[in-house]
Amino acid sequence: MRYSLVFLCSLITGFAIGQSLKKQVNDQSQSWFSINSTFRLNSKWGLIGDLHMRRTQFMADPNFYFVRAGGGYWFSTQLSFIAGYAHMWLASNKAGKRIYLNEDRLYGQLAYSSSHGKLNILQRFRNEHRWRESVVADSLANTTGFTTRLRYLISLSYPVFKDPSLPQPCLANEVLIQFGKPIVNNTFDQLRLFAGIRQSLGKGWSYDLGYMLVYQQRASGYQYDRNHTLRLFFYYTWNKKAPPAPGLEYEDE
Repeated sequence: MRYSLVFLCSLITGFAIGQSLKKQVNDQSQSWFSINSTFRLNSKWGLIGDLHMRRTQFMADPNFYFVRAGGGYWFSTQLSFIAGYAHMWLASNKAGKRIYLNEDRLYGQLAYSSSHGKLNILQRFRNEHRWRESVVADSLANTTGFTTRLRYLISLSYPVFKDPSLPQPCLANEVLIQFGKPIVNNTFDQLRLFAGIRQSLGKGWSYDLGYMLVYQQRASGYQYDRNHTLRLFFYYTWNKKAPPAPGLEYEDE
């Protein structure tokens, strides 16, 4: 009888814990703007630089500010490698006040573009080493933890008009996973789905505009953010020699 009671209590306790850890999804509206630049010094070497701003409650409150710089090597017109440094200021709250947490990031990426008929495909693998500041408690100093994040992106675009200056639809999907001592319950970091249009503006400029769904797992493991995001990114490509039309591009923080 005693063992039966212990077993029953264990079941009840397990059920209670399961209920308390039931999956929770928080829906948010955001807007995301950026300028992404590529400077081709010659056929092999180049530099990149990005500026990003994301706001939450659509545009009411800051979410993060982000800058990135790097150097790149183009093995061919289709395959490139870029490595560099980035910094993020992530909005947070401490002791009832808004603060910005710092993140330093080293990254490297391989990108490969290809065409199948009219369909243009970009695939990108990125490896990030991140030193992230976190709030522990209002009365304690912030801590910094180190994590590694792996990202795989596939982006598709298809020209529906003969005129290359007209908009073309594009779709993208990116999966992000992370590792490190601070990562306990959320190895899966986030999923980013994008649907929109891309258009060349001439003289090296282009943009994409559309809807992005960001589905992100929080550190607890059972809480998720589902961000409905308006995204507007501008791209600029400069070539030392006569510039061709901007290639298939896709960037994010």
